[in-house]
Amino acid sequence: MEDTGIQDAAIFLMSLGEEEAAEVFKHLSPKEVQRLGETIARTRSVSRERVDGVIEKFTQEAASQSLLVSDTDNYVRAVLKRALGEDKAGLLIDRILQGGDVTGIESLKWMDPLSVAELLRNEHPQIMAAILVHLDFEQVAGVLKNLPARMRNEVMLRVATLEGIQPTALKDLNEVLFKVLAGGDKVRKASLGGVKTAAEIINMMGTQIETTVIDAIREHDADLAQKIMDKMFTFEDLTKLDNPAVQMVLKEVSSDALVIALKGATTELRELILSNMSSRAAESLREDLESRGPVRLSEVEAQQKEILKIVRRLSDEGQIVLGGGGDDGFV
Repeated sequence: MEDTGIQDAAIFLMSLGEEEAAEVFKHLSPKEVQRLGETIARTRSVSRERVDGVIEKFTQEAASQSLLVSDTDNYVRAVLKRALGEDKAGLLIDRILQGGDVTGIESLKWMDPLSVAELLRNEHPQIMAAILVHLDFEQVAGVLKNLPARMRNEVMLRVATLEGIQPTALKDLNEVLFKVLAGGDKVRKASLGGVKTAAEIINMMGTQIETTVIDAIREHDADLAQKIMDKMFTFEDLTKLDNPAVQMVLKEVSSDALVIALKGATTELRELILSNMSSRAAESLREDLESRGPVRLSEVEAQQKEILKIVRRLSDEGQIVLGGGGDDGFV
């Protein structure tokens, strides 16, 4: 079922008219635009009562907001760090507050993975790695799926060994992407790339491609491959979560998505999930699993990936702790 908030936003934008709605879209992220656009496209008719309700809700919320922020710089920093986490927010904060022009790499975020792959196909793997680490892990995984296996493995090897991007390197990327990324001397070294980034990207690729990429990296550097695997958190690693964490994840997963995802799960993981549900919910899930016919592997992996996104978000927010894998040291 479509998220009520997205539906309300779509209805409100349609009520504004084309010109005003277009101005709103300019301030949204690529994913937000895509979700809203898809919702609007699927909307055929809305009752006058629903439209009035949405407009009234917006009016009430807008009236309750204050635009007074004493220190806008600190406000931006606090909001972005809360939303994205320290690492992801750091470079973006510098660019916003220093006025850096990142429209080149930002423009890639609006493109489908195949188009990005075609755009970068003839670039050196090192350049490709330096560009791709600026994009969302899911989009990067899609880009790499559209590259030849040998090139894909070369790029991932360089992502895994990338230790950061110097301001001068950001200027070089400017030229690669039509002089659209201005790093500037004030921009600190970007902590992008590395083992964790490689693990996050590979997590998004699906089991078959994941195996070939890891094998290719292992041939080059067995220790590096192991470090990447230690940082990866797969669907089966849900068994490493404690019961309260599993219950927290389950609260955000629909029953239908869970049924499909568990089609490809081990008995151990199924039992862990069932043991963290009420008796009635567990019985219903067992029946659904038994009655559900064959499901395509791609559909199973897609639902597992969505659940893993929830797990990682809860982990980033500090609500759950991911167990297993990697060393246990402090940094």
